[in-house]
Amino acid sequence: MNFVIPQLSNTSVCMKDPQRVRDILESMQKAGSNTLQVISDFDMTLTRFAFNGKRCPTYILDNSRLINDECKLKLKELLNTYYPIEIDSTRSVEEKLPLMVEWWTKAHELLIEQKIKKDALALAVRESEAMLRDGYEFFFNHLHEHSIPLLIFSAGIGDILEEVIRQAGVFHSNVNVFSNYMDFDELGVLQAFKGELIHIYNKREGALLNTGHFRELRARPNVLLLGDSLGDLTMADGVQDMENILKIGFLNDKVEDRRQSYLDSYDIVLIKDETLEVPNAIVRFLTGNE
Repeated sequence: MNFVIPQLSNTSVCMKDPQRVRDILESMQKAGSNTLQVISDFDMTLTRFAFNGKRCPTYILDNSRLINDECKLKLKELLNTYYPIEIDSTRSVEEKLPLMVEWWTKAHELLIEQKIKKDALALAVRESEAMLRDGYEFFFNHLHEHSIPLLIFSAGIGDILEEVIRQAGVFHSNVNVFSNYMDFDELGVLQAFKGELIHIYNKREGALLNTGHFRELRARPNVLLLGDSLGDLTMADGVQDMENILKIGFLNDKVEDRRQSYLDSYDIVLIKDETLEVPNAIVRFLTGNE
């Protein structure tokens, strides 16, 4: 495998079935990049999990000065309560589902109470320590240059993650975001969140609700999927007549507990890899003859 894409020999790379990965890649390359679309999660997939041994903020507003200390404390308590449940490999999705809805609903209610102003979001992002993974420029720019759609599904806040991408200078026309968006009143103050809640385990519904969008992509039956949780595996469920899907999973945390379930679910598992080096090498391979 490594003679095709040397980066697949990196020490961070694990594959249950390297031959299957090779077959999918060769089939996708043969079909050409005009049949490809990329579907990705955002937090801890396109953004870094840690930097210099320190955990990066997952939820930018949790640490910003847009919210008061009491709210920060309550959001941290929610994170400490529900995040261990989210990554607990002994619990079923059915068991986690109502708890994840509970978490996000409570978090959104707390944020609404803070009367956050729309025009303060850009500064909050600028001041935050959130970082896209190393190699993000090539990833976003190369997909754009080759007119490959990038669909981002996120249980986070769409307004914030769009701002992160915009400030990084890579919010190109081929990027579409499906996420939770803030609803501001006429004074630009947060009053609610729009539409149905998107959380980690209903990205499938998000995908299916947007089948109209996917229909435009019908001529792109080859999917490169990037995620960091088992809930991300359903993000491509709205794609009709799919021919090939290559799933890349970032395993950032609780590696030994979760290694086997990730190897069983993702084609390529990247262990504690803070870069986009492997996805970039794959994208380069898939567009190589053009």
